[in-house]
Amino acid sequence: MADLAVFMIRKTRGAFTLGQRVRFGAFTLIELLVVIAIIATIAAFAVPALTSALTKGQMTGTMNNARQLYLAGYQMSLDGSTNADSSLAWPGDYAVGTLSKLQDYVEKLVQNDYLKASDLPKILSAPGATCTATSSGSGSTTKVTLGGTSGLKVYPVTSSDGSNVIFATTSNYVYDTDLKTTDNPYGDKGFVVMRKAGDAAVLRRNNAKHTSGQESAFESLVGKKPAEAQNTVTTGDPTNTLKQP
Repeated sequence: MADLAVFMIRKTRGAFTLGQRVRFGAFTLIELLVVIAIIATIAAFAVPALTSALTKGQMTGTMNNARQLYLAGYQMSLDGSTNADSSLAWPGDYAVGTLSKLQDYVEKLVQNDYLKASDLPKILSAPGATCTATSSGSGSTTKVTLGGTSGLKVYPVTSSDGSNVIFATTSNYVYDTDLKTTDNPYGDKGFVVMRKAGDAAVLRRNNAKHTSGQESAFESLVGKKPAEAQNTVTTGDPTNTLKQP
């Protein structure tokens, strides 16, 4: 019986010519087109998801950089408060005209050894916003020069501001304003905020602007501008926001 089965298989195989066997074993054009269409459909769903995950990862890195900048600023202000040294303060506590741009603030952090100048390019850069930093001198006479574009900007926070006041945010975000696709870093994909209490968040574009009557919820999610009354949300960054350039 087994010999008969083997004979039948051999006979069946032998019933087709070599050309027929090759033709039957290959994909037809229609089958190939179906496979290509399936792959294209999968890619159409997968690519946006992968892009979104990549952007979220990059924004998390920027949030960590903002936290590093905050920790340096927080420690400097704490030491200033402890030692009654007005030269060590939150950015909004300095006399008018002392800080006019981000370079002035990070220079103070470097001069007082809360940050190293060599760390500034990493801390201040983000995708699409590359910041450079050079320094000369040492100690309290160190001069820092920033170049390029910073991915972060610092609000003029003061010691009297509440814990939910924003300390820093990504440069693509203007307070209570819709994100723009052309603004770096991240365009309209989202933004990062770092608050005075030390908590930070990666937020979506639909979080950028408040809804009338929901001011308190907006302040809890995004944060407040320095010196602005509770449950009051006004459009635009505060005066004297520290940027580069």
